[in-house]
Amino acid sequence: MKLHITRESNSTDKQYVRNGLIQFNAKHFPDHLKSRYEEVNLFIKNEEGQVCGGVVGEICWNWLEVHYLYVDEELRKQGYGSKLIAEVEQIARDKKCDFIKLDTLSFQALDFYKRHGFEVYGSIENAGTHTHYYMKKDLQ
Repeated sequence: MKLHITRESNSTDKQYVRNGLIQFNAKHFPDHLKSRYEEVNLFIKNEEGQVCGGVVGEICWNWLEVHYLYVDEELRKQGYGSKLIAEVEQIARDKKCDFIKLDTLSFQALDFYKRHGFEVYGSIENAGTHTHYYMKKDLQ
């Protein structure tokens, strides 16, 4: 059989790779954690129903991972980010997660996350001339 690598992409191919990794990983986790997957999406919307920010993440095994947290610039420093983080933390606690993890760049929200109890557990220098921080907040 002759194989090749391609850059062509479609949702079926991406789903195959994703599902393959999930199945592989499931072999290495205890049974009580295997079914613990849930998307976590919270949105800030205006009166017209337009999205002005939110959180996109997921619960995976014993943690909640924030993939994206965004608030429109004109709404920043009004407490919406803090409300989103508080809601995410409550969801994680309710779902019996041990920790929350996320990442941020040095020009983004490092100090914001630190104020909310997140700690840096790793970093990469020179990520587009910035520092890429990996952060975690234990919930125990």
